[in-house]
Amino acid sequence: MGVNDMLARCAARRAHALVAEVPGNWSLRAQVERRLAAGGWCEADSPADADVLVVCGSPGPELAAAVDRIWDQLPGPRVRIGVDDPQAVDAALAGAAEELLEVAQHRHDGRQRPQSPEVNGEHGGADSSESHVNHGHTDDDHMHHGNHHTHHEHDMDHGGEHHMHHGHMQMAPQGIALAEGGEDRDGLEMDVLHVRLGPVLRHWPAGLVLRCTLQGDVLTGGQAWIVDHGHQHHGLAAVSSAISVSLRAARRCDHIVDLLALAGWSRAADIARDVRDMLLDAPDTGRVQASVGKLLGVLRRSRLLRWSLRGLTPLTAADLERHDLPAVLAGDTYDRLLAQAHELRDMVSDPLAGRLFNFDRTTRIDALPDLLDGAELATARLAVASFGIDTTPADANRHG
Repeated sequence: MGVNDMLARCAARRAHALVAEVPGNWSLRAQVERRLAAGGWCEADSPADADVLVVCGSPGPELAAAVDRIWDQLPGPRVRIGVDDPQAVDAALAGAAEELLEVAQHRHDGRQRPQSPEVNGEHGGADSSESHVNHGHTDDDHMHHGNHHTHHEHDMDHGGEHHMHHGHMQMAPQGIALAEGGEDRDGLEMDVLHVRLGPVLRHWPAGLVLRCTLQGDVLTGGQAWIVDHGHQHHGLAAVSSAISVSLRAARRCDHIVDLLALAGWSRAADIARDVRDMLLDAPDTGRVQASVGKLLGVLRRSRLLRWSLRGLTPLTAADLERHDLPAVLAGDTYDRLLAQAHELRDMVSDPLAGRLFNFDRTTRIDALPDLLDGAELATARLAVASFGIDTTPADANRHG
């Protein structure tokens, strides 16, 4: 065994995987996360940190294009796998680990890939390049810029190429887009970028895109939508009502995991993740109820968590009425976190409970631009997690 082979084997034992979830496949993504942790692998927050790209489900054309852009950004050695069945996760990851050891194949891949960004010749030509800019409240809160379009539009979908349409190359030195200037709310000039969050972003609703203007770190003038809205998602047949209740509770817990991870509290996020995984298995009701009680107690006792989330994106009764949103979303981000935790407790105690957050997803998504207008970028990420948005299509099956 040569030195290269030995190093490849060492690296493969601690590979980093970036997970791209197709709407409706959250439980499949959760299973992938479990197997990654069990195998000693790490979840990547950006393409630059990833060795393996794992696509959960069958993406429609829009999401597939975003995934392709992500794939282009992975450094070598790199492996891409698709998973459509929870039972196939272990085999798919094992295959990825073996493929990471194919040193000759990765050398060939590196030689075939472009060594510099392609040049877009429109309007005099400008470079396209990659940009990964991290903002946020915590280490888990990573915003990844990509995919520039006309007028400095940035796609924060871990996605791709920056197509600049300017007549002068100095507007994008080495293909790196420069911010425009614009006045902020106080009349001072601030850097202005047009950005997109999603559709692939960790701890973010799968397939959700939020397009907005970024002044400094403040979001304004947004639009929100779900990619591949008419795409048909295929999966397993409907399940029994008992399993369905467990899945709904696990989904609620999954939203709590996202919010706690973005808030930077990994210990509580791990507790919530363990509860979610218990619910996805054949759950022991007594054990689950005890774990949920422990989680709720931890959330209530944490002064730091309360201090971190208090006052973020507060919603009044008037706000809820204007956007036709339910009363459960009233209050700030901390209130909504506790509301989700209380609903989770009710769901594991009473199969008929826990439907306060189950309302039309379109209502929440349409309200996002107005609700997040003027919010800082990290605050917006936390707020979206607190809304408990499920992008699973209405006709989805067990995977969602």
